[in-house]
Amino acid sequence: MSEHRARKRFGQNFLHDEGVIGRIISSINPQATDRLVEIGPGLGALTGHLLEAAGKLDVVELDRDLIPKLMVKFDGKGELNIHEADALKFDFRSLVNDGEQLRVIGNLPYNISTPLLFHLLETADIIQDMHVMLQKEVVDRMTASPGGRDYGRLSVMLQYRCKVERLFTVGPGAFNPAPKIDSAIARLTPYSELPFTAKSEQDLATVVGQAFSQRRKMLRASLKGMLSAEQIEACDIDPTRRPETLSIQEFVRLSDELSA
Repeated sequence: MSEHRARKRFGQNFLHDEGVIGRIISSINPQATDRLVEIGPGLGALTGHLLEAAGKLDVVELDRDLIPKLMVKFDGKGELNIHEADALKFDFRSLVNDGEQLRVIGNLPYNISTPLLFHLLETADIIQDMHVMLQKEVVDRMTASPGGRDYGRLSVMLQYRCKVERLFTVGPGAFNPAPKIDSAIARLTPYSELPFTAKSEQDLATVVGQAFSQRRKMLRASLKGMLSAEQIEACDIDPTRRPETLSIQEFVRLSDELSA
C-alpha cells in the first residue's frame, strides 16, 4: 500500500516514537468496558493499542485517503467504527447511549485545537476524560494559574469545567514530519460537580472573552458597557485590577452580577 504523505491543510504530523506511544497508552490506561473515541487517528499509531485494550473503538477522521488504510491495517483486530467527519462539526453525543461516558483521545491538529476543545466542552457532561496532544504553548495556556502571561480565556473556560493536568512534553522527533515546536500531553477530567457554578455559562463566556480581549486594560475599562466600576466593586473585586489576576471564582462572581 502506498505511503501516505502528511497533508499540511489537515495539520498532519504522524506519531511514530514507540516510547512516547507507550507513555500515552499507560497514561490513558484503557479498559475493556471503556467507550473510547479517537480524534484524528492518522496512520493508527495509538489506534491499535486502544483497540486491543477495549475491543471496540470509534475514530473520527477527516482525511478520506487514510480511511481505507486504517480499515486494512486493523481488519479483524476488534470493532473499529470509522466516522469520516470534521471533528469540529461531529456530534459526539451520537456515540453514547444513556448513562455512558466517552473517553476522548486525540493528537489534535494545531490549527484547530482551541475551537475543538471548546466544541468538546459542549458535551462535557458525557465525557469521562480527554487525553489530548497539543502544541506545548497551548497546554501552557490550558494549565496556567492566575497572574502569569499564559493565563487567559482558554485557561479560565477549561478550568471552570475540568480538572486540567499536563502529563509530559513530546519533542518534534517523535513525529513524521517533525513539527518545528514541542508538543505536550494534557488530561482533562470534567467535574461531576463544578467547584464554582455560574448562573449562566453563556454570561461567564461573555465576561471572560470581553475581559481578555483587552487584557492590558483594567477591568473597569475592558468591561465598560457591560459592568460598571460600582458593580465590579460590589463583587468584592477592585475595578483597577487586570483580568489575568482574577481567579475563576472571581470571574464567576462578575458573571453572576451580569446575569442579575
